[in-house]
Amino acid sequence: MCRPRPGQRAVTGTTAGVGTARPAHAGDPEHGTLAKAADENFPVAPFFLPRAWRTDLMAVYGFARLVDDIGDGDLAPGGADARLLGAAPGEAQDRLALLDAFEADLRRVFDGTPRHPLLRRLQPTVRRCSLTPEPFLGLIAANRQDQLVSRYETYDDLLAYCELSANPVGRLVLAVTGTSTPERIRRSDAVCTALQIVEHLQDVAEDLGRDRVYLPAADMKRFHVQEADLAAKTAGASVRALVAYEAQRARDLLNEGAPLVGSVHGRLKLLLAGFVAGGRAALGAIAAADYDVLPGPPRHGKLRLLREVGVTLRGEG
Repeated sequence: MCRPRPGQRAVTGTTAGVGTARPAHAGDPEHGTLAKAADENFPVAPFFLPRAWRTDLMAVYGFARLVDDIGDGDLAPGGADARLLGAAPGEAQDRLALLDAFEADLRRVFDGTPRHPLLRRLQPTVRRCSLTPEPFLGLIAANRQDQLVSRYETYDDLLAYCELSANPVGRLVLAVTGTSTPERIRRSDAVCTALQIVEHLQDVAEDLGRDRVYLPAADMKRFHVQEADLAAKTAGASVRALVAYEAQRARDLLNEGAPLVGSVHGRLKLLLAGFVAGGRAALGAIAAADYDVLPGPPRHGKLRLLREVGVTLRGEG
C-alpha cells in the first residue's frame, strides 16, 4: 500500500540499489517500468485477486513506479520517457521539468489523451473506478518535494511528507476495490505512513547516499545523533536508540491501522493483512538486529512473515 521504491528488495523492505529498467526492455518504457513489479517489497497485484483488480492495480503501480523513477533519476537510459512526455531535449535530466511534464500528461488522463503508454494504460482504470486526480497529484508532489527538501525538522513534518508520498497509494487501493469509507481511509493512512517510516529506517544508509535524511532532526538532536554517525558501517548506541524510537512510532501506527483488515472480506482481507504483516515482520527484523540498520536492511524469513499474516488475520496484533 505504501509508495513503491526501486531496487533489489527483501520480502517486506527495500534494500540498497538503483531500480533501472531491465536490459530486455531498454527500448520499451512501459514494459521496463512494469517489469520492476516482481522486485517490489510487497506483491503489486497478487494472483489471488480478481483479474479486474489485478489489471487496475498494475495500472496504478505503473504510474507510481514511473513517477518515483523520475523523482529518483532512475529512468531507463536513452531518454525515451522524456520524449514520450513531450519534454524538451535539454530537459531529459531535469527532474523538476520532467515532473511538470508528467503532471501535464496526467491531467490528460482525465480530460484528453495522454502521451505516455503507462498513462494511457491508466485511463481505463480511472474511468472504470471513478478515480480522482488528487492521489496521483500527491505522489507527483512528493517527488517534487524530494528535489527541494532533503531534511525534516520534526516528526510532524515527516508525517506531512508521508501524506503525499505514501497515503495516496492506500487510498487508490481502496478506490480500485470499491471499499473506500472515511474510517477505512483513516486506517489505511496509518498503515501507509507506518510502512513509509519502516522503509526510511531500512534505507538510512542508502538515503544518506542520495543526500536525504528522513530521521527528524529534532529526534536526532534528542538522541545526540549527528549525520556523520549515520555514515558509519555499524550503528552506535545513540543511533540504535533513535532507530528503536522511530520503530516504535511505526509499530503504533501499524496497530492503529490494523483494524482495516477486519473491516473487509475475502481476498482483499488477505491482501491488506499482507501489507500490515509485512510491516510488522520488517520491524521484527530491525529489532532482532538490535536496531543496527546501517549495514543494510535487516532481513526476515518467510516463516516470520506468514506468522505475522496469521496474527493479523486473527486480529491479535
